[in-house]
Amino acid sequence: MTRIGFGAKAVITGDVSQVDLPKGQMSGLIDAERVLKRVKGIAFTRFTSADVVRHPLVARIVDAYDAQSSAPRRRANLD
Repeated sequence: MTRIGFGAKAVITGDVSQVDLPKGQMSGLIDAERVLKRVKGIAFTRFTSADVVRHPLVARIVDAYDAQSSAPRRRANLD
């Protein structure tokens, strides 16, 4: 990101719902948004299942993961 020249535009893509880092390790994408969200000239866009145009099943998958991430976490029954 620090190599962007005058008049250039850059797009950085990622999906914060698909972070597979070990527990406690910060995602670079999430950290970048946290640090840069108030910097003039930088914008963040969040897509939802309404933005998925490939296949209806993909939209349902996105909805399922969104519902999972907003639901209270339950502990697995290990008995």
